Amino acid sequence: MSAVAAARAAARAAGRAPLTVPQLLAARARTQPEHVAITQGSATLDLATWQRQTQAIAAGLRASGVGPGDRVALLYGARDWIAYATAYTGVLAAGAVAVPLSTRNAAAELDYMLRHSGAVAVLHGPGAALPDTPVPLVWDPAALAALPDADPLPGPDPAAPAQILYTSGTTGRPKGVTAVHANLTHGCRVDPPLRRLAHSQQFLHAFPIGTNAGQTMLLNALDAHAGMLAAARFAAPHFARLIAERRVGSVFVVPAMAIELLHSGALAEHDLSSVVLLGSTAAALPPSIAAGLAAALPKATIVNYYTSTEAAPTQTSMVFHPDRPAALGKATGGGELRILAPDGTACPPGTVGEVWLRAAGTTRSYHDDPDATRHVFRDGWTRMGDTGHLDPDGYLYLADRESDVIKSGADKVSTVAVEAALHEHPEIVDAAVVGLPDPVLGKVPAAVLVATRLLTLAEVRAFLATRLAAHEQPSRLAHVTELPRNAGGKVVKHQLRALFTERPDQEGTS
Repeated sequence: MSAVAAARAAARAAGRAPLTVPQLLAARARTQPEHVAITQGSATLDLATWQRQTQAIAAGLRASGVGPGDRVALLYGARDWIAYATAYTGVLAAGAVAVPLSTRNAAAELDYMLRHSGAVAVLHGPGAALPDTPVPLVWDPAALAALPDADPLPGPDPAAPAQILYTSGTTGRPKGVTAVHANLTHGCRVDPPLRRLAHSQQFLHAFPIGTNAGQTMLLNALDAHAGMLAAARFAAPHFARLIAERRVGSVFVVPAMAIELLHSGALAEHDLSSVVLLGSTAAALPPSIAAGLAAALPKATIVNYYTSTEAAPTQTSMVFHPDRPAALGKATGGGELRILAPDGTACPPGTVGEVWLRAAGTTRSYHDDPDATRHVFRDGWTRMGDTGHLDPDGYLYLADRESDVIKSGADKVSTVAVEAALHEHPEIVDAAVVGLPDPVLGKVPAAVLVATRLLTLAEVRAFLATRLAAHEQPSRLAHVTELPRNAGGKVVKHQLRALFTERPDQEGTS
């Protein structure tokens, strides 16, 4: 079945015609032109303006020779969400493929992504530093602002590629993940009876441009009742103050932000009674942190979301409940979960295996990498790169990233479980666990801590004695002021291993 046929078949199964991102914007701009879709600082973007600027950019790109299927890179910083949004939809309305990038990327990373994607043009925000990569067309903010108004273009097919989004690259070189329009708009309607996130006029996030979480927020701005309130950076006091001042109903974070919010005391310094939903994504929220958030925000529902750049927009969703504090929930929106053994057979409940998530709509693929596509995407299922198990009721529990599982002697150690136990310590603010080489056991766990004081290995092991088995106990410690994280909020663990390589005798300091 062709990609076009597959997209249309998925849409028919959902009971409605497939949509493109420009169609969503155009339809909503007609019915709610004055709706403020994005706010950042004192700047706002209403739907009528968004649609007008989208068509101007689309027509300008076509007039400059950018055609359907051409890749156009978008290089914007954290303060540029409004400009980025109009550039993104402008590229898509021209029938081209958007390649979201971030000014946080190093020059070498940008060079690789531009070359790998085959970008023929770059649209960028103020102050963006472009690499020396030769690209035929480069538009700065002045060039974009000078584009005249234009009539709408016919637009792309729902099965046409819409974006190439690069993964975080925590385990190697970033991969470009291609999504078609029907994938991005799965579950959306031009005339929904109810719109999502109706808790307030705005939802808040501080996700960087160029991440899967950031793209989810952008689609929320197009489709949800609430408009996007984008923070240029995350700092717990500022974030909490924004919630209070704007009476935000829905808040989205990654676990690192949740941890900082909880330990900073910012939640107690402001009236946050408006929050009815706090969603965490990108990684599993430690159970102790989820419990702390639930106590600090008694009116809010705390939700863990689990997906990946490859699997989106399909995800699992789990409302935090003390009876299942570590569960990541069940697949939503028509998706499915399965756990497979190494031989490809289904694991029974309680047995750890590979996690696969099945999309309800059109799946994604890797750009220019057929071998990796065949390895990760199979018959509508996406290999998540994680190990975990399902309980008898079908709830998912993660064990670890496949690449992070520590094989220690005859045992396997889950870094997720050890990190969750460390987070229960009242003086540990943040924690990460890595495997280090050992001449006898092969590998042993080591912990890197952000703590309110220097803790000794003996103190930590005594605290964990009733929480972890002997083989799960960290054999070494290091202290840092903060954990290194990528733009998506995930810990870059290979940098942590270097701490122990550089200081083999390290036990309590860094």
